[in-house]
Amino acid sequence: MSLVKAKKHLGQHFLTDKNIAAKIVNGLVHTDKYKQVLEVGPGMGILSDLLLERKDIETYLIDIDVESYHFLQQKYPQLGERLINGDFLALDLSAIFKEKYAIIGNFPYNISSQILFKILENRQNVVEMVGMFQKEVAERCASKSGTKDYGILSVLIQAYYDIEYLFTVKPGTFNPPPKVNSGVIRLSRNNVETLPCDEKLFWRTVKAGFNQRRKTLRNALSGVVPKDKMDTNPFFDKRAEQLSVANFIELTAHLTELTK
Repeated sequence: MSLVKAKKHLGQHFLTDKNIAAKIVNGLVHTDKYKQVLEVGPGMGILSDLLLERKDIETYLIDIDVESYHFLQQKYPQLGERLINGDFLALDLSAIFKEKYAIIGNFPYNISSQILFKILENRQNVVEMVGMFQKEVAERCASKSGTKDYGILSVLIQAYYDIEYLFTVKPGTFNPPPKVNSGVIRLSRNNVETLPCDEKLFWRTVKAGFNQRRKTLRNALSGVVPKDKMDTNPFFDKRAEQLSVANFIELTAHLTELTK
């Protein structure tokens, strides 16, 4: 089989270090809660090789790259319909997985945020994610309130998942090497089925707060709640990065009361 050529427009950087691949695959630790795993963007299968060796999981692969898909078809004929040629971001995950599952991958850096939002949209069934992202994105997801990296993704992810920054990966372990370091994180679904507030308003509040992160929330949230309805709640005089996930939940509940 001829090797797959990495395509810049797809953000492909193929991992070549088998030890790093093993560390990523070994990051799947909650298999008592699921049996199916979807690998996104397997490329030439350095993670897939190890996933398919595991007896505790059933592996599915999806790749948007037709060349990769045909390569993997030849390499893993046993997969059949568990090998999918398609766009993960457009995939109806509920049509494939009827039970809880996990997601794993060396993700294209140009769609990192969309991948994470897709996981959040399917949070009721995605119970674990182990993924490699650009290091600054991985750090942003794991950062805490009061730091410059703390933002929309940090709050939304940490509302529903426990997050661990596992390790850093240098550019030389890829072909072609990216221009930045990479970071591997694990998301483990927490016990929060639904937030104790209006979840749509929570998302809207978090996004509005950070979209104007230098302003106080009294100004940043004026498109969510008119200023004349805001009261003396101390959260309004803080900036978004100063609020914890629990604070945002509390603020969202308060906004609901103010708009009744």
